[in-house]
Amino acid sequence: MVAQIKRRNTFLTVAVCFLVAWLIVQLITTQQCLVQSPVTLASSSWKYRCLQTIVANLRSSGTHAGCIDSVEKLADWKRLPIIYVITPTYARPVQEAELTRLSHTFRLVPHLHWIIVEDSRNRTALVSDFLARCGVTFTHLYAATPADRKLRPDDPSWLLPKGVLQRNEGLHWLRTNAAQLDVNGVVYFADDDNTYDLRLFDEIRKTVKVSVWPVGLVGGLMVEGPIVKDGHVVGWNAAWKPNRRYPLDMAGFAVSLRLLLDHPGAQFRLQLPRGQQESFLLARLLSGPEELEPRARNCTLVLVWHTRTERPKLDQERRLAKKRLKQAAAKPHSQA
Repeated sequence: MVAQIKRRNTFLTVAVCFLVAWLIVQLITTQQCLVQSPVTLASSSWKYRCLQTIVANLRSSGTHAGCIDSVEKLADWKRLPIIYVITPTYARPVQEAELTRLSHTFRLVPHLHWIIVEDSRNRTALVSDFLARCGVTFTHLYAATPADRKLRPDDPSWLLPKGVLQRNEGLHWLRTNAAQLDVNGVVYFADDDNTYDLRLFDEIRKTVKVSVWPVGLVGGLMVEGPIVKDGHVVGWNAAWKPNRRYPLDMAGFAVSLRLLLDHPGAQFRLQLPRGQQESFLLARLLSGPEELEPRARNCTLVLVWHTRTERPKLDQERRLAKKRLKQAAAKPHSQA
């Protein structure tokens, strides 16, 4: 039985190696035959997605890092601008489920660095263990929101801004470590409860200064985002506070890392009126909306949705806990 298992594992290893080699040969052939940018090649070919999935599985299984680096080097992903994704996260019953779903998207995106920032006084075991097996290149940070700026369980989600200090911590890490990073990379703020089309990351890589696109299911609308004419942003499809300087959702833009490094004071602020975080940051990076770069087919494609997982009903958890306490308290008396 043991011998059969060993033979099966050996066969699977050999099969994976042959598949990786075949995909790399196909990618090299594609690059030689097509006159396209590396961004287009990487985004349009299912071969890249397939190879990225294999690499993610190898990484999460603990395969030697040198082997993974060799595969990525042969696939020529290093030519792609790296995407630095900053994700704030906080403890709640659905946290691990949200992060798992999000990681399965990021595993399919080549040359992505996930900066995950916990709203906590330290790194929690739950997030640390999750990241160790998620198969995505990551940096794990933390920054605690003051108690008086945190939402209470019964507060509406819009009452106070979430993720402000965590996004700032991610920006601080990028600036502190800029000498070791790809300054041609792009920064994107991805909340852990949104839904992302893989094509969005192809659009993100095209960013020169600040790219924008529409977001679905936000601001009381099916779609909120820029109105584009002749390749320029000329207005906004927004119903909630449409007079904001940049009436965008956090998921609706990406920023060049170089631009952020050139403006070291650009960050978010905890004490701001509702819905002003995006405008506050962008106003410190741009002179006006005319500098925005409309993506996603001139902002006609929706590639990200502001979804939110339903809060689970866990009343039975509390009832069961009370029942167990009563049973535990009764045991000494019954033994006597």
